[in-house]
Amino acid sequence: MEKGRALLSCTAILLVSALIFFVVASPAVFGIKSVQKEGAEARADIIRIDSLRIFGKLERPPVTYLHQKHTEAVEKQNKDCSTCHLSQKDEASGQQRMSTKYMRLKDTSKDEVMNIYHDNCIACHKEIKAAKEKSGPVDCGGCHQANLNLVSSWKDIGMDKSLHYRHSKAMDKKCEQCHHEYNEATKKLYYAKGEEGTCRYCHKATTEDNRISLRLASHTACIQCHRDLLAKNETAGPITCNGCHDESEQKMIEKLKTVPRMKANQPDFVFVKSIRDQGQKSHPATQMNLVPFNHQAHEMSNDNCRVCHHADLKACVSCHTLEGAKEGNYVKLAESMHRLNVDQSCMGCHDTKMNDQNCAGCHTSFEKKRQQGTSSCLNCHSVPKSEAADETALNAARQSAAASMKQREAKTVTYDMKDIPEIVKIDTLMDQYEAVKLPHRKIIQTMVNNISGNKLANLFHHEQGTVCQGCHHHSPAAQQPPKCVSCHGKPFNAKDPFKPGLMAAYHRQCFECHEAMKIEKPVSTDCTACHQKKR
Repeated sequence: MEKGRALLSCTAILLVSALIFFVVASPAVFGIKSVQKEGAEARADIIRIDSLRIFGKLERPPVTYLHQKHTEAVEKQNKDCSTCHLSQKDEASGQQRMSTKYMRLKDTSKDEVMNIYHDNCIACHKEIKAAKEKSGPVDCGGCHQANLNLVSSWKDIGMDKSLHYRHSKAMDKKCEQCHHEYNEATKKLYYAKGEEGTCRYCHKATTEDNRISLRLASHTACIQCHRDLLAKNETAGPITCNGCHDESEQKMIEKLKTVPRMKANQPDFVFVKSIRDQGQKSHPATQMNLVPFNHQAHEMSNDNCRVCHHADLKACVSCHTLEGAKEGNYVKLAESMHRLNVDQSCMGCHDTKMNDQNCAGCHTSFEKKRQQGTSSCLNCHSVPKSEAADETALNAARQSAAASMKQREAKTVTYDMKDIPEIVKIDTLMDQYEAVKLPHRKIIQTMVNNISGNKLANLFHHEQGTVCQGCHHHSPAAQQPPKCVSCHGKPFNAKDPFKPGLMAAYHRQCFECHEAMKIEKPVSTDCTACHQKKR
């Protein structure tokens, strides 16, 4: 009976897994990669033609269409996109827009759409074949094939700050060329100066109400603009699938090393405050110190504003209130700043940066994360609210905090190296092996050198003994911290399971650090790399 239940359970899991795989992996277009097949051809231009799905169940498998291949064939005949795509005047913008649909502007009926494909595609193939040139299939099975040895190499492309600056410069800072808002009353697009935001704020993954999807918006607006420029014999961006979505082509896009700061009336420095803070009303829930935030420094460290401003460009507190609001998916303000599993939160982003190989030895193990004390809150919550009781005091506190943060930017140093023991002899547990001679000073010097250019480390390692706390994790920063044996007893204390015995503490500390920082030697299987065996 138990075996039968286990078999049914296993079968159910397999069926659910297969269903999830089918739903996720079936569209091999627009960023969804298909399954890797042995010997499969990787392409970035694979499109599934399944337009008739909106009229009901498909009678035949979708057509796998290679867009780049057809584009190149059309160009050889001195033709362009208009061979397959119609254009019309967009009422909202007043501009000509090329439809992404094939030989039509909208889907009318099943038979009409099907005939558009069959009549035009087959006729074109026959015409090319009659000219004794290589052509596509003219029979049903030639196009409607269920299994082809192809895999999508399509890669998403975004407008990072380098690409944005290049567009802004080319457009002579005429932001209205791309940025617009929609007026519900007039049903027209208009330019709202000073309120420019990313296209993704309005254009979502799918078409909603009067807003087309981001895919459609990008392909109609961007490609049309590039086509218009090319028609004038001017330099323009790509108009083909590979030009934007092939990884090798993306690597060829010029990326500026230094990008001037975007001028959007954004602040250089702010305090992260709640709504109640702004009204200066006392409340027990808002008695934490204020958080000074270097807005300009975070801009320079990220590729776009969406890293933090994921919904719009307003302050975080406009959606994430103290109690939680619908606009912020009921994520409270404190949660939005402190959640570790979300990239948009402060601690979540910083936590991700700690996975860097040079930081991982001190920051990634469970034991070291668990021991983070409440004193670390003061790294961010550093300005007492009493110093910002009114607007005058707030401005003074802002200037003082900004100056303080700049002064903290170059403090990854530790104590003077001559005051740090060069060799530490670990001989407390000597039995089968000789004492371990730990190259103490060399380890500290290496750690300091590795993080010398790390801005987060520069800001948060503001005590000279911060680096030392990577190993001396339960003691305050000090030049002569307590030895390991002062906390970890030689025998394991079963009444305190979270505190390993001395031998386990040494081995975990060393091995976890070496593994996280990808240090090859010594390894756990080679005891004599650290210990010389007694004669």
